[in-house]
Amino acid sequence: MISNQESLNFSPYLAIFDLVVPEDNMLRQINKLVDFSFILEELKTKYCLDNGRNAVSPIRMFKYLLLKSIYDLSDVDVVERSKYDMSFKYFLDMAPEDSVIDPSSLTKFRKLRLQDVGLLDMLIGKTVEIAIKKEIIKNKTIIVDATHTKARYNQKSPREFLQEKSKNVRKAVYQFDESMKEKFPSKTTSNEVTDELNYCRQIISVVESEPKIAATPAVKEKLNVLKEVVEDYTEQLAFSTDPDARVGHKTADSSFFGYKTHIAMSDERIITAAVVTTGEKSDGKYLQELIKKSQATGMEINTIIGDTAYSEKNNICYTKEHQLTLVSRLHPLITYGRRTKEDEFNFNKDAGMYVCKAGHMAIRKKYEERKNQDKNPRIKYLFDIKKCAVCPFREGCYKEGAKSKSYSVTIKSTEHTGQEAFQNTEAFKDLAKTRYKIEAKNSELKHRHGYDVASSTGLFGMEIQGATAIFAVNLKRIIKLLSEKK
Repeated sequence: MISNQESLNFSPYLAIFDLVVPEDNMLRQINKLVDFSFILEELKTKYCLDNGRNAVSPIRMFKYLLLKSIYDLSDVDVVERSKYDMSFKYFLDMAPEDSVIDPSSLTKFRKLRLQDVGLLDMLIGKTVEIAIKKEIIKNKTIIVDATHTKARYNQKSPREFLQEKSKNVRKAVYQFDESMKEKFPSKTTSNEVTDELNYCRQIISVVESEPKIAATPAVKEKLNVLKEVVEDYTEQLAFSTDPDARVGHKTADSSFFGYKTHIAMSDERIITAAVVTTGEKSDGKYLQELIKKSQATGMEINTIIGDTAYSEKNNICYTKEHQLTLVSRLHPLITYGRRTKEDEFNFNKDAGMYVCKAGHMAIRKKYEERKNQDKNPRIKYLFDIKKCAVCPFREGCYKEGAKSKSYSVTIKSTEHTGQEAFQNTEAFKDLAKTRYKIEAKNSELKHRHGYDVASSTGLFGMEIQGATAIFAVNLKRIIKLLSEKK
């Protein structure tokens, strides 16, 4: 049960916050900047208002998730730090003497309270609303790009993944005390996941039996990760990889297993829209959705800047129809006009190859002139027939016994003459120079807010992580721009 009214804090120790949390503290500034009551309004329907035991305020629970993103902490570590960090307690609207939640409550909050809330759009919309109100967003330009996030559980088997995490714990322990080797159990020789789980539990037990070692920050961090992984696998032994994650390609020679977040950002570096997808999706397909979502926040748009992935024919037509300027250089391989099975084969601009819906990339391509057939030339992309023969999506795509599998694209370069003329102008070149800003923003998300690896499994978990991480970076950017205006 939650109350419709926020409770008042009458602690005699509140003055401590004025002494230890200065005015320029980021968390104090965020509390002043944002009225978090919108969280309560959005989540009311997820709680009972007049029956049952009093629940921890959804605002406080959300703020815990926000702290996780701002400081890139695990559930256990963010709760542990909130025991003694007065800036955390101030941000969470707690009294200095208040006790903290159980870390497991955060998992329940994500799964039970945030389903079907549309948190990603809601949080981005809130920050853009603040930025517009504070007159921070003045430009009518958005920059678009996609960034990838590796799945928490990659393509290793469950046993291999557990082995890796237990090894990290042992290595951290040995740096502190090598004699601990004698206390650890013998490694399992079984191929059973349950045996590996039991081994990991024994590792955890041994480390926790040595309080001084377990309390060492380097050990504690690795130990908490192992404990979370063991808990996840105990709950769901059946999966060997993230069920929603897919193979995506960064270049012809490099790939990742996970997700993509398609992002639109204002020229002032405020993220105005985002769409989280599985890793194999094409960047260009989400341009129109990013434009519409950015406009829905109240932002006016007249120019879109992106790399070659966004110069598809449909995007050029859409921006012209809506009187928008598209600053996206044409790619000779993705601007061919109409082709069959567009929804099943996506072009990867970095690799210069097509990718099927299973995430497999073509292994080579060849050019076909076709002059004698009185047809436009085409490029044929050939796939690895061994993968096609065992692919779960082979029905209707691969013919049993076939010697090869290809996908052809007809070249129709004349349809893009207008965009080609525009990209050769000085105005296009000047606007294109600002695209670097979104690459820096992607780097900030990954390296400062843990967005390089998914913190949980599934597309929903990735959306929650994206929502809180983007909310955090937008608030930090707004605070920085406001300080520069003073």
